[in-house]
Amino acid sequence: MRMEPLMESSLQTILAPRSIAVVGASRDEGKRGNMAIRYLQQNHYRGSIYPIHPKETSILDLPCYPSIDLLPEIPDLALICTPAHTLPEIIRGCGNKGIRGAVVLATGFSETGEAGLALESEMVNAARESGLRIIGPNTSGIFNAHCGANLVGYRDLRAGNIGLLSQSGNMALSLVTEGNHSDYPGFSTYVGVGNEADVQFHEYLDYFASDPNTRVIVGYVEGLKYGRKFLHSAASVCSDKPVVLYKSGRTEVGQQSARSHTGALAGSYDLARGVMRQVGVTLVDRADEILPVAATLACVADYLPMQGNRIAILADGGGHATIAADALDSMGLSIPALEAQTRERLRALLPSSASVSNPVDVAGGTDSHPELFADCAEVLLADPNVDALLIAGLFGGYALRFSESLAGMEQICAERLAALPRAYAKPLMMQSLYQPAKTGPLVHLRQADIPVFDSIDEATHCITAVVNYSAAQRRLSRKGERELPAVLSEVSLMIENAFNEGRGVLYEYEALDALGAYGADVVRPQLIRDPAQLDTLVPGMSGSRLVMKLVSQDILHKTDAGGVKLNLATQELADAYTGIMQSARQYRPDARIEGVLLAPMAEPGVEVIIGVTHDPQYGPVLMFGLGGVFVEVLKDVAFRALPLSREDALEMFEEIRGSRILDGVRGAAPVDREALVRLMLAVSDLCVNHPQIAELDLNPVLARENDYCVLDARVILRAEKENP
Repeated sequence: MRMEPLMESSLQTILAPRSIAVVGASRDEGKRGNMAIRYLQQNHYRGSIYPIHPKETSILDLPCYPSIDLLPEIPDLALICTPAHTLPEIIRGCGNKGIRGAVVLATGFSETGEAGLALESEMVNAARESGLRIIGPNTSGIFNAHCGANLVGYRDLRAGNIGLLSQSGNMALSLVTEGNHSDYPGFSTYVGVGNEADVQFHEYLDYFASDPNTRVIVGYVEGLKYGRKFLHSAASVCSDKPVVLYKSGRTEVGQQSARSHTGALAGSYDLARGVMRQVGVTLVDRADEILPVAATLACVADYLPMQGNRIAILADGGGHATIAADALDSMGLSIPALEAQTRERLRALLPSSASVSNPVDVAGGTDSHPELFADCAEVLLADPNVDALLIAGLFGGYALRFSESLAGMEQICAERLAALPRAYAKPLMMQSLYQPAKTGPLVHLRQADIPVFDSIDEATHCITAVVNYSAAQRRLSRKGERELPAVLSEVSLMIENAFNEGRGVLYEYEALDALGAYGADVVRPQLIRDPAQLDTLVPGMSGSRLVMKLVSQDILHKTDAGGVKLNLATQELADAYTGIMQSARQYRPDARIEGVLLAPMAEPGVEVIIGVTHDPQYGPVLMFGLGGVFVEVLKDVAFRALPLSREDALEMFEEIRGSRILDGVRGAAPVDREALVRLMLAVSDLCVNHPQIAELDLNPVLARENDYCVLDARVILRAEKENP
């Protein structure tokens, strides 16, 4: 995806307002028009507050104004607490006054049906007359904890560096409540995006990217109206700041009709996972991982990207050391061997019973000398084979476990540990079974931005998120924009001819010709329209074992219709032709049949699938995975948005569960990955340059040691008049 330079967001004035008008202010403590003012005052909002009410003269000791146009100044933001039917007129009045933004709380818009949609459109049109931006409607509100602009009504907001976007008010409340009752860093700005009638999800990303108070962005997403724009913004934002998303709606409900293998496999969540990873977004699988992962990324942001995934483990017990090593290894992280000099320095510090290989077990050496943790941590972070350090076990509880006399040494050790990440520019993380006790040393580490976990599982997931985000940062920094080839007129003419003939598909030989035009190495089959042509085969086919396949725009899955004959000798071709025609007529009597294709049988290889489908949210996406007849059962596939880069293609190989098959198993040679990359880029170029292509399927492709062979190709076109 393309990365654009970040600029200060146009939403800055709205989301960090210096003055706020409350339209629909009230004396009734149970109404939002009263609660909003009350919470602004309780949160020590530093700007001016202007209650608007046609009859009241003062509310909560503030002078009240009968209308917007009578305000003594132009507020940055209007909070509108009135019913839906009043909004078009009020928004127009705000725009005429010069107000730049409005938060619309009311429901009763597009979420209710056609009448609500018409009202929403009228409101948005009124806003566009003046350039006013609308947050919502149907939003829980916004807050900016750093300036006290609490327009949601959450209690005890703690200012921090986590920005929050949510398509669910209850989910936002859950996260804020969890954050307020934990050691997490606190929040900077929150936006309940509501219906996104005007300001869209991706625009808030741009705001958080330029917000100096935000170090990590968290989002709860059910669906994205403009997923393509989100991907473009995220690709720019994630090169500098982490974006952590939890996406609900993970079933196949709502996926487009399965007209091909690719369409059938493009389930919303698997597809979303792939395209989010492509642009650097961290997608968490569980709601209880959202804040731990976000807080960890915020704490270690100054030391990212890490150079690699090599983690050293320092523990005060063999159990914790082994569990941590197993957990990190299972997540694909490396537990590297330590340099000889590192091991020698550790031996000089620790008792002879200690293990000085990675993971390092101090074997009781810290029981009476907790400061040894800092000594060992410094040695490990200095090792060039180590990218980050996890300390696991009892640290922070030695005074509770052994003797109160150790409290001072533990505190000194915590102070020394807190300084190490900056000294070595490497993350340090702590797992302690005493974390729930919030002892002094652990509190100090938390306050110094050292992540502290009470469970190894949580620590492992968070460290993995840091490693994966670091890899994404490195990839995004290397990823230049790949120049697309020119649109090829011969392919455009081929597609136009198909439209003129009333076809919604390209014939297979046309699909192969189109791929070949964009650089794919494909075998051109011989088209047989009349059995008399079988007497004269093209050079190279005589004497070969051959494959014969049906050509019909009405039968996509040829095997199901008996439309494929394999391993044919020359003398068997006439009978095969007759058999295919009879089977096709029985399968679908009204099918339009063009003929058959004849090609040499291919040498064996690993069956893979490459396909393109058009997702309603993210636009054209490419799929890669293990192919063949079981592809829809195994579903071992990865997705990326187009246009594809070489880095995207290589990453897709590693993402599928069966990636080791590509490296050769049971004596088989590894496949030519670079050849597959060239094929995938040719597919990407073809589909980007010709958006009339709705779906493309190459299944199977035989990936081999030095090349590949496309055994089956199908291209489905959009409706002729459909806007691509």
